[in-house]
Amino acid sequence: MKYDIFQIAGAIVTVVFAQGAIRLVFDHTDTGFLGWLDGGFAVTLAVHLALVAVGVLLTGWSHTRAKALGRRS
Repeated sequence: MKYDIFQIAGAIVTVVFAQGAIRLVFDHTDTGFLGWLDGGFAVTLAVHLALVAVGVLLTGWSHTRAKALGRRS
């Protein structure tokens, strides 16, 4: 059950921050959840992309772990 929760959380993180990164590319002033960062466009985009990578890795890792336990085909 915990790997299902990790997989859902990873997917949510991926979707939210990928959407934020895409929005930021088209409108450099729309920083979304990361509006508190003081670094400008480049830093905010880098953090968005890093969080997308974290979400992808978390989703993949939890899927692999669930598959190893026989919960996925």
